[in-house]
Amino acid sequence: MEFLERNYKILEKKMKDQMELSLDYGKSLIDSELDTGVLNVLVKPIIKSFYKYWADKDARTGTIKQIRVTLDSAKEFLINGDGSKEQFDRIINRHFSIYLKNDQTDRQCKKDHHNYNKLREVTKKCFITQVEESVLFLNVNNNIKDYSELSRATFKTKEKAFQALKRQLDYNEEGISIVERDDSILKVPAGKKIILKVLRKGFELTKQKLLEELDEIFA
Repeated sequence: MEFLERNYKILEKKMKDQMELSLDYGKSLIDSELDTGVLNVLVKPIIKSFYKYWADKDARTGTIKQIRVTLDSAKEFLINGDGSKEQFDRIINRHFSIYLKNDQTDRQCKKDHHNYNKLREVTKKCFITQVEESVLFLNVNNNIKDYSELSRATFKTKEKAFQALKRQLDYNEEGISIVERDDSILKVPAGKKIILKVLRKGFELTKQKLLEELDEIFA
């Protein structure tokens, strides 16, 4: 199944590019928020160093592991699965712990918080939808050479591609909203309001970029 390996590499590269874009947004936003804010001069370095460590170490490493477990789960379903929902669910349940362990929001949250189970369920829905869509991408046997061609071959129409993207964005929105409604779930040492502001703005910028890319792909 050479096409599957080809699609895997195309999709992996695209997902890593999206990760780098999101991290770049975060770095720019945290600098902007700290430069214009009225925080104590002693607090700013703490927040900046925390975010820099998080973005350079935890976020990049963890997200790459999430990308791999997502694509490997989809690949396993296509190669070893019988195409049934039961088989899909078994793969999800077997690999979700790896995805969750490397989720950046989950890593910054208190596991004993009263809203944690809600956040965990949203994270699992994100994983499920990502694997479902990866299955569609990996299974394309057309003669394609890049992500744009792979997207058009996978979804056929802009509307179908939009609905798939919207589902992902809606779950991300839901997860951010849970944390925004009660930031006591965060275990970060300082600057919760700023970190949440950056998280929200970064999400909105990434969302806008993804929608613009969708327009370009299906122009």
